[in-house]
Amino acid sequence: MDTVEQIISSNQKALQSETKSSAGDKHETGRAMLQLEIEKASQQFKAIRDMRTVLAKIDLAKESKTAHLGSVIETSSVCFFLAISVGKITAHGKDYFAVSVFSPIGKLLLGKQKGEEFIFNGVRTKIRNVV
Repeated sequence: MDTVEQIISSNQKALQSETKSSAGDKHETGRAMLQLEIEKASQQFKAIRDMRTVLAKIDLAKESKTAHLGSVIETSSVCFFLAISVGKITAHGKDYFAVSVFSPIGKLLLGKQKGEEFIFNGVRTKIRNVV
């Protein structure tokens, strides 16, 4: 978040200091590009803020036999962590795939219990455990 905030601030300062030159079109192009960079960084900032909001809702102490936000779902081939989509993470020497509950695989896993099966990309997978 700090990095994105610095990018936004830097681009805003550059936009404010941009002075009108004799090459009018070049000036306008430079301003437009800076504005696009600010908008892009603002979208990244919002996405990061949204992820932090989701992470704050996770209660790792909550025990449930049903997959929910914050659950680890163990299958015969892979372990999933229902949280935010950040891909593969390693914790305690074990690999997990952090997926959002809104992603296609997250939607399939949500509400599942130990012993249930699901089909994703044509592959049937059985859930070994939900923690």
